[in-house]
Amino acid sequence: MPSLNDIRSTFLGYFEKQGHQVVPSSPLVPRNDPTLMFTNSGMVQFKNLFTGVETRDYKRATTAQKCVRAGGKHNDLDNVGYTARHHTFFEMMGNFSFGDYFKTEAIPFAWELVTRELDIPAERLLVTIYHTDDEAAEIWKKVGVPDDRIIRIDTTDNFWMMGPTGPCGPCTEIFFDHGDKYWGGPPGSPEEDGDRFVEIWNLVFMQNEQFEDGSMRALDMQSIDTGMGIERVAALLQGTNDNYSTDLIRALIEASADATSSDPDGPGKTHHRVIADHLRSTSFLIADGVMPSNDGRGYVLRRIMRRAMRHAHMLGAKDPVMHRLVPALVRQMGQAYPELVRAQPLIEETLKLEETRFKQTLDRGLKLLDDELVRLGEGAKLPGQAAFKLYDTYGFPLDLTQDALRERGREVDTGGFDEAMAEQKAKARAAWSGSGEAADLAIWFEIADAKGATDFLGYDTETAEGQMLTLVKDGAEVDALEAGESGWVVMNQTPFYGESGGQVGDSGWMRRLEDEHDLAEVTDTQKMGGGKVFAHQVTIKQGRFAKGEAVALEVDHARRGKIRANHSATHLLHEALRRA
Repeated sequence: MPSLNDIRSTFLGYFEKQGHQVVPSSPLVPRNDPTLMFTNSGMVQFKNLFTGVETRDYKRATTAQKCVRAGGKHNDLDNVGYTARHHTFFEMMGNFSFGDYFKTEAIPFAWELVTRELDIPAERLLVTIYHTDDEAAEIWKKVGVPDDRIIRIDTTDNFWMMGPTGPCGPCTEIFFDHGDKYWGGPPGSPEEDGDRFVEIWNLVFMQNEQFEDGSMRALDMQSIDTGMGIERVAALLQGTNDNYSTDLIRALIEASADATSSDPDGPGKTHHRVIADHLRSTSFLIADGVMPSNDGRGYVLRRIMRRAMRHAHMLGAKDPVMHRLVPALVRQMGQAYPELVRAQPLIEETLKLEETRFKQTLDRGLKLLDDELVRLGEGAKLPGQAAFKLYDTYGFPLDLTQDALRERGREVDTGGFDEAMAEQKAKARAAWSGSGEAADLAIWFEIADAKGATDFLGYDTETAEGQMLTLVKDGAEVDALEAGESGWVVMNQTPFYGESGGQVGDSGWMRRLEDEHDLAEVTDTQKMGGGKVFAHQVTIKQGRFAKGEAVALEVDHARRGKIRANHSATHLLHEALRRA
């Protein structure tokens, strides 16, 4: 019975023999797609190759990509632990062609890998195609798939798009039949959401380009993008349809059970599943430079951590548990992902510190919740004000309260929570504007409320791509800044350090991705809106910079180095004076 690590090696080895470059997984924080919170598929790191913006010295690639879906559009957090296949962290295997081969090679590659290399019975496989893709249907017949197991789908389920405009094309999916002991019907049927037929691999044929006027034309460079969920393949090869029963995740569940002196399959089964899944996502995020915080990606990380820690608490753990499980994860995945090994001390220390702090407030917070539920009586919703007090006083995010209520069959008044949150923000804004700051500070609180916090990437990179969320000139938001104009640019993510802690803000450059000749000089970076928004002071040297566009960001490395050295020297001088 192959292990998950065996399956990963088999996949990468097969495509390497077929002339593909084995490319390491990209970080979970995307550097080339500012629209994403986390990397959520294998194609993210190759996006610029598919659009033709970038070229590399290979036209075929294969990867095992680490992915996280726990925020924004792709958010599986609430389902994790309660279903057989939802995860915050998962691995996506893929093979890619950048204008090299197309359907006639991609389909036979997939079929040979699945039926010969992985030895999955062909009679238990069926495929879906986009309803007009006769070419794909004929190729599937040639490799040996009977016509009655080729299902035509006339919805967008089998037509992939990178966005409202841009590269797109039909796709074909491979499904595995787990047998009639599970309820469910084949794709396209009324019972397709059951557990019997499970998609294991999606092959996307990027052959068209979609334009704003609704028209579509064939791409000059037709490409292949595929994604296989390794956990699902491991499940079927190991005789189950439950990802949490596979060898790798099962090892983490047993580590959790051992650390909490509890039964991995007993009443606390769901708790162990949550802990095992969240251990992977939190550890990999920390290894990729995300640290727990109250904003942006760090806030999502903290939510995941605290959800796992609460489930450990419910298993009866009196002391911090999560950090004790990291060695088990490193044993399972450290060879494939050496960044885990390098970051192991940091991961363990971060988890231990976070859980120690959280446990200090967890008991009090849960007692407040229990007391409030008793006072309300059976079945009543938790008032939004009570949920907000848990958030504001005890650091319980709303979804953590909802998770705790779910096990009691209760709900929370989310509207009341939102009202309490808005009231607190209004008070904070009033207090700030009355502190003698500039009159136009109110706009930064409005931007922070509307756009959210800026994600800072500068601890591990001085270059990145970001999306311009808004621009400000003369104290008001504007749609664009023209050549010769100066103003402020707010990004969704940035490597530029905002002035704080006695260190001045970074300077550097911005270039529009659509035309690298369009240049803006960044002369300063400030934290606004209570420190949530990073505002870049810019002068447009060439071109036009407009809201919503993507730009390449580059910090002035030489200046930052001098500032960092000066800042460190100041701390050393202060310490020397204290000791004198």
